[in-house]
Amino acid sequence: MPDPPAPAPRRYRFGAFEADAGTGELRRQGLRIKLNAQPFQVLCLLLDRPGELLTREQIARELWPDGTFVDFEHGVNSAVNRIREALGDTAASPRFLETLARRGYRFVAPVERLFPEPIPAPEPTPAPTPGSSTSPDPPASPVMSGAKDPPEPADFTTLLASPRELPHTPHRVVQTLLVLFQLMYLSFYIGALANLPEIDDLLAPLPQPTEIFLALIVTAAVLIPVRAFILSMITFRAPRAREKFLRLWPFLLLADELWSLAPFLLLHHINFGLALACTALLVYSPFAQRSLVLMGAGRRAAPVR
Repeated sequence: MPDPPAPAPRRYRFGAFEADAGTGELRRQGLRIKLNAQPFQVLCLLLDRPGELLTREQIARELWPDGTFVDFEHGVNSAVNRIREALGDTAASPRFLETLARRGYRFVAPVERLFPEPIPAPEPTPAPTPGSSTSPDPPASPVMSGAKDPPEPADFTTLLASPRELPHTPHRVVQTLLVLFQLMYLSFYIGALANLPEIDDLLAPLPQPTEIFLALIVTAAVLIPVRAFILSMITFRAPRAREKFLRLWPFLLLADELWSLAPFLLLHHINFGLALACTALLVYSPFAQRSLVLMGAGRRAAPVR
């Protein structure tokens, strides 16, 4: 009697991550992330039961079935912290692993169980009948073979990067870059308000210079407190900073695209070509800021447990 087939290795997909219990590997968009054996084992336990409470005692029984590990509280907390570090998650604002105080842990993100695709059995070749031709059929044309139509152009929202499409970058790097963006814009607004006579002279040849001049003053005065709010929110890692920034982002997109013309306010000091090059770079600035926030800028650090 043949032996029953071995169970297929467990594989899971959640967000931008995949975990393979057979190989003990955790990957993010195909790139392997270092995670030791015991934290990976805890992760697989949680992925097996998404949305369910897993107590510290249950985790300890799985990790140390013979009960030889005495300080299992420290061991479980250490494993959970390693998991959060690998996933870029925090206990304060969990996207994947939630702590239930004095009870245990729960995996809160949707989990997809992956199964190996079955290999189709080859179809039997019919035996040729007498007088039939044995020459192979001509290759089917793309139209007749059911080739898929080319994908339709994506709309604007699908062109924006999602968290799973962004690289895993150290928090200190993305936070520093986002702070520098806010300081850059503050310098634009304050510099413009400090040089109003020079700017008025630059705008004089344009049509409706008065309206443009007033719009510059009003937007600079409004955006200075907005940038100060974002700067303090990011620096002090305010709760729900990411959600607040994303709500502000459509307004910032419009404002930043208008202020991408700020280099032209320096035409008394730089030439037209350099101003145009700087403006082209600044057009991308609001999208870069959005990506930095999605990569974790401003998120709260996980507390030491």
